[in-house]
Parts: sequence; structure tokens; C-alpha cells
Amino acid sequence: MAKRLPGFLYAYLNKITHVKDINAFLEKHHEKYGLDFVNAIVDDFDINLKIVGAENIPKNQRLVFVANHPLGGLDGITFIKAVSQFYEDVVFPVNDILMGVDNLSVFFIPINKHGSNANNVKLIEDTFAGEKTVLYFPAGLCSRKKKGEICDLEWKKTFVSKAKRHKRDIVPVFISGKNSNFFYNLSNFRKFFKIKANIEMLYLIDEVYKQKNKDIVITFGKPIPYTELDKSKNDREWAKVIKEKVYELGNNKVVIKKS
Repeated sequence: MAKRLPGFLYAYLNKITHVKDINAFLEKHHEKYGLDFVNAIVDDFDINLKIVGAENIPKNQRLVFVANHPLGGLDGITFIKAVSQFYEDVVFPVNDILMGVDNLSVFFIPINKHGSNANNVKLIEDTFAGEKTVLYFPAGLCSRKKKGEICDLEWKKTFVSKAKRHKRDIVPVFISGKNSNFFYNLSNFRKFFKIKANIEMLYLIDEVYKQKNKDIVITFGKPIPYTELDKSKNDREWAKVIKEKVYELGNNKVVIKKS
């Protein structure tokens, strides 16, 4: 395929997908797996991770941690790092760029949104039925900008119905961060011209590298007992309520000091 592309286009694609940077990182850290690999990523990107609300995390419970999805890469990595400080065995259904990293496969449940729906349903069901701690991005895709505000797309109700069925309390989590204006503008441009292909996703790896030397604050809220998710609202409405609780956590300003 590379031979069919004009030289300038091939060079541009290599640049925005950071092929050299990724290969250099993998050459240095290819023998690391799981949490060791997560820590290597956080260190290599010089991310200053701040955890707020640790006192809200219950011990020794089957929980599902649900969070907004602002970045599309490092938010998932830091999410794993943060929760792993309290629970050893975490599992994370994902369908974004992280799924292709074998060194992280111990954490991930491969949800292929283009594959068999029956397979997806069984994977999610087994994940919530198991004993591992579940991390979840209900939006599926990373946040977009709408009417000047950066916010997740609609939260799918899956985590609510599965938490109720498998008796898991829900911990709301807010992750700080944003992608570049270029990313959001390209997304809005695509939507304006009714282009179905998510062309902005081509730049997602470039967006990851723009997060170098940034601060990421992860704020844990108080658990929501699954027993409170009663019939006064349907699962979609409960998902919306919990999403609002997550963004309320983000309104608490935190001063970050470099260590």
C-alpha cells in the first residue's frame, strides 16, 4: 500500500501516526507487560497524575468504575493506573487504539463494534458476571466539542443494566483533559458535511502525543449502590443521571503541584 501512496502523503501519515516514536518506545519497553507497561507509558509521556477522592473507593467489593472519555488514549492508561492502586485485577472493555497493544492485553476485553453483536453481548455479560473490577467508558468514543463545550457523546445504558443484573455498585469517575481544537474542529467539519467516516480518528495518535508533559486529574465520586437504580427511571435515564454526576465531579477545581 505504501508504494501506491505519493511520497509526501506517506511521509505525512508516518508523521501523524508517530511510527518512529512508537517503534522507539516499543523497542525500549517491549518486555514489559500489564501495569509495568502502563507505568512506562505514563513515565515516558511525563504525565503528572493526580488522584482525588480516593477515600470514596470501597474496599473488597465487585465494582464498576465509569468515566468520561476525554482523550482516547492516555485517559484509559491513567484510569488503569489509578484504579490499580486500589484493586489488583481490573478489566476494561475497549474498542479504540489501545486494543492493538499486546502488552496491555491483560487488561482489555476486545469489544469489536463492527463484529458480531452476539459476541459483543456475551463478552460484556461475562465481564460483568466475573470477579474482576470493571472499568468502563460508556460513551464508547472520546469526547467531542458541541456548542463550545467538550463533552462525551451519549452514554450507552449497558453499564447500568449489567451493574444491576450482576449486583455491582457504580463508582463515578471524572478524568480531566482535552484534545486539540484541530481535532474537535475536524470532527465538526465532518459532521457539517455529513461525512460518515470518523476521519478525525486518523489523528488520534497525534493527539496522544500532544498530551506529553500534561497534568491529568482523576476524581473518584461516592459509589452509587446498584439498589438505588430503581424503576423510577429506565436504564437510559439512569445512565444520563450518572453521566451528570461524573461531570459534576469535574467542576471541582484542583490545584496540581509538580513533584
